[in-house]
Amino acid sequence: MYDYIIIGAGVIGSCIARELSRFNVKVLVLEKENDVANVQSLANSAIVHSGHNPEPNSLKAKLSVWGNKLYEDMEKELEIPLLRTGAFVVAHNKAEEEQLFELAKTAKINQVPEFSILDYKEASLIEPNLSKSVTKVLSLPTTKVTYPWEVAFAAMENAIINGVEFKKNSLVTAIRKENDKFYVTVNNSDILESVHLINAAGVASDDIASLIEKNVQFKIKGRKGEYFVLDKRVKGFVKNILYPLPTELGKGVLITPQVHGEILLGPNSLEVEDKYHPTTSYEGLTYVKDHASMLADNIPFNQIIRSFAGIRSTSDYDDFYIKESLEFANLYHLGGIDSPGLTACFAIAKYLVNDVMNVNKKYALNPGFNPYRKKRKMFHRLSQEEKQDLIKDEPLYGNIICKCEKITEKEILDAMHGPLGSNTIKGIKKRTRAGAGLCQGGYCEEKIMKMIAKEFNMSPLDVAYDKEETKLFVSETKVKL
Repeated sequence: MYDYIIIGAGVIGSCIARELSRFNVKVLVLEKENDVANVQSLANSAIVHSGHNPEPNSLKAKLSVWGNKLYEDMEKELEIPLLRTGAFVVAHNKAEEEQLFELAKTAKINQVPEFSILDYKEASLIEPNLSKSVTKVLSLPTTKVTYPWEVAFAAMENAIINGVEFKKNSLVTAIRKENDKFYVTVNNSDILESVHLINAAGVASDDIASLIEKNVQFKIKGRKGEYFVLDKRVKGFVKNILYPLPTELGKGVLITPQVHGEILLGPNSLEVEDKYHPTTSYEGLTYVKDHASMLADNIPFNQIIRSFAGIRSTSDYDDFYIKESLEFANLYHLGGIDSPGLTACFAIAKYLVNDVMNVNKKYALNPGFNPYRKKRKMFHRLSQEEKQDLIKDEPLYGNIICKCEKITEKEILDAMHGPLGSNTIKGIKKRTRAGAGLCQGGYCEEKIMKMIAKEFNMSPLDVAYDKEETKLFVSETKVKL
């Protein structure tokens, strides 16, 4: 019997789990995927927005500005990476300049700090590659970039350390309520009981709600975004995030520096019926190239190392939907948590836990709560002396498995066996960046596969790339007779 069951382990569910772990409650997180942060949290722009864009007085406005500030604390407590880029929203003519001034008014109402309007000459001194067609920019210095996977990992690891339980590969297939208890069926078999139920299922949040609600108050509309990744050799091409003026479809195609040196181009915005299987397209990626070129000149497209697509859980409710069910007490839905969801994730968790659910008024604090999560430093970023000391104590630090990202055998082994350990190729990539570099795993993927098979006493035929059904091999082709 649990006090709270959370459905979904993206950045939102993970942050809620951590926030609940501050209290003396029994919490379980259920995730249908084979890992944390595997759907909407997996593929996005990684931006901690300033709060300049949401409609004033909306939850999106309040929670994004608050969430931006909370990242400063989370950087210290959870050692989440932050790249303080700032951002430029660009205008190309007088009509767009008028829109830029209106956006500045919105930023002021939303209490975004430190913003200013710059003309092209001022802006180009900061960003020499800014498109010469730009006339003015709205500068937003509090904008940052983080690493979404690590946000989710850090929050969930800290939650687990503080007593939260986590179960992956756990698809919720039925929900009912009897005698003030929720009965949650997982994988059409196990039935779990909880006093409270939190639906943080992202793109599936309306589907989860429909398992118990007769009248779901929001409908998720999958919105696909496609991206290019430029290799880290282009680091410094732009320092600020470059935005176009926003439209009803979102913030538009961006140029976004990343914490590990790469640059993202994208996304486009296309409503799709299939919200579970995003794919890239020639048309979509051409659109990204064309619109990115309106932000900067001389974009090094020859440094593209991969493309990908993600799905945003846009809803027909014109704001974040964070409410208790109208039909069932103690059932809470978080729907339509699209951009700026990553920005607001820690604020969303605090708002839900303290203002919507009033957990702080119902339960005592967890006396053993530890807000800190210690992250291992990346080996290749250590000094030569620190590296030699580590190798002396643990020789496996001296064996580089991923040459592009300089990831060692010891780092990969630690990722396999941490609080949120993984035995998949993609899981190791998300935790260590092995396979995220120029060759995209061409050199190291086989080595990692063999390490997983050995470490978990598995046949290579059973090693998966990501989901349980994504095995790398169908059968052996060379066997001894």
